[in-house]
Amino acid sequence: MSDRDGSGSSLGWFLVGLGVGAVAGILYAPRSGNETREVLRARAEEGREYVKNRAREAREQATQWADKGRDVVSQQKEQFRAAYEAGRQAYKEATTETAAPKNL
Repeated sequence: MSDRDGSGSSLGWFLVGLGVGAVAGILYAPRSGNETREVLRARAEEGREYVKNRAREAREQATQWADKGRDVVSQQKEQFRAAYEAGRQAYKEATTETAAPKNL
């Protein structure tokens, strides 16, 4: 349980370090402000495209899983329906045999 608490804290410190590193990199960058802003815009656009693509892939995967789940449920329904009908038929045959008078 303590591992989970520690990992969240570690992630927080990692993100803080990432932010500090980014700021330090920008401050000591050998490019001018305009060049740096252009690079940052280009990287932000790349990041945006990456996130869009990953989201699209995740949606497609979720759709595939949902379709597969529906297929499994449909198959289970059919199996249950077939078993129910077989049981019903067996009951009907068993009650018909016992209800019919036997000729001795």
